[in-house]
Amino acid sequence: MGAGGKAGKARRAARVSLWVARASTTVLLWTCVVVLLAAAFGEHLAPSVLGLGGVWSGCLAQTLVIVQRPLLLPADRERVAATATAAAVALPLPPKRIYKNNGYLMVSCNGGLNQMRAAICDMVTVARYLNVTLIVPELDKTSFWADPSEFRDIFDVDYFIASLRDEVRILKELSPRLKKRVEQGYLRSMPPVSWSDISYYHNQILPILKKYKVLHLNKTDARLANNGLPMEIQKLRCRVNFDALRFTPEIEELGRRVVQILRQNGPFVVLHLRYEMDMLAFSGCTHGCSNEEAEELTRMRYAYPWWKEKVIDSKAKRKDGLCPLTPEEIAMVLKALDIDRHYQIYIAAGEIYGGQRRMAALTSAYPNVVRKETLLPSGLRFFQNHSSQMAALDYMVSLESDVFIPTYDGNMAKVVEGHRRYLGFKKTVLLDRKLIVELVDEYKNGTLSWADFSSSVKASHTSRMGAPSRRQVIPDKPKEEDYFYANPHECLHQPDELSAL
Repeated sequence: MGAGGKAGKARRAARVSLWVARASTTVLLWTCVVVLLAAAFGEHLAPSVLGLGGVWSGCLAQTLVIVQRPLLLPADRERVAATATAAAVALPLPPKRIYKNNGYLMVSCNGGLNQMRAAICDMVTVARYLNVTLIVPELDKTSFWADPSEFRDIFDVDYFIASLRDEVRILKELSPRLKKRVEQGYLRSMPPVSWSDISYYHNQILPILKKYKVLHLNKTDARLANNGLPMEIQKLRCRVNFDALRFTPEIEELGRRVVQILRQNGPFVVLHLRYEMDMLAFSGCTHGCSNEEAEELTRMRYAYPWWKEKVIDSKAKRKDGLCPLTPEEIAMVLKALDIDRHYQIYIAAGEIYGGQRRMAALTSAYPNVVRKETLLPSGLRFFQNHSSQMAALDYMVSLESDVFIPTYDGNMAKVVEGHRRYLGFKKTVLLDRKLIVELVDEYKNGTLSWADFSSSVKASHTSRMGAPSRRQVIPDKPKEEDYFYANPHECLHQPDELSAL
């Protein structure tokens, strides 16, 4: 055979080898795609098409991983920060939990971001212990903020589903067959009873689920008890809150950028300044407002029928410590606590009622008052009119701050407090508002010197810095107990003396 014939034969062999390689690669890729679809659609696809029976196999087991970003104690965080890429550790997916499915649970959360966050943790736990399939929760779009964000717009939905697969099966939506059942009326919708233990769900909710196959729970805030629950339930609530509910990559990236900018300029305090129009109207707190502003806030309160309390004595409420502190009052507290005036004060809040006029006392005392809008003036355009996504950014910055100070004990204040405890009891100043307003009034009317004011504020808050403690239990008064998500002590590394209690 001539040289030309040999060359032609070699070219044909090379083309055959290339074709075989391409075909093999195509088959492998399509296999991965089908297995991924099986994972996404669960029992609707995997058993009938692949016969996987809930077992991950082939390329998926090797290539699909969860990027686990562990929440570290301060000493660990410093060590990890020293190594540039040590923040993300690739771990294989947890094994899928196989159980007899008792039905499908749909959930509609209510309230702001952190109220919904706690509700999601509770409902995942309920689904796990009822052996049901959870549909990705629906977020509130009808509250005061009217945020149209879906779960996937705020949280990493794929990570949420995959990271909890060893506890509960979660689907993004009902199958077409079940959707049709719902459309035909085979659905029960109800709010669960507040502050219930798990026996309520076993005895009252599970029979309804088995009857209807699909149950819709609405108004899901504060539906699990703070105390008296088995340890594994409390641990699962923490796992969902501190691991599974990861924000979307876009939110996390912006949050890291904000923190980086702040860190470049030194220490920073996050002030959750709840002096916003909705909070003042809801609480009826009008201290420092003009008569016209007080009337405006009252009209707003009456405009929302689900805000049940209408006639409110603002002076009495403030005296009882039930009002958010004003910017002027919090400026006095920061000075009394010897917060350096050159520290950055990051405002984690919406628009402050009264604007710059109301903020003047604070900005005069602390000239480095900043907000996410000033730090990233062009980076937030896609987040505008999405209050929950903006709140998610504030949440991330609040976790990373040197000091966190909420001026009112709302849901964000409580959930951030608990998360900072989990991160190693980071300093969180829990203000005694009842004492503070009394001291402020005495100082202003001249019966208390600044030295005495400052020393009283310091002395009264030495034990209110987020140090380890046990939750307060008040039998038969769950609303008055310490909130689980503010101090999930079952999940925390407690000192030996507390662990022995």
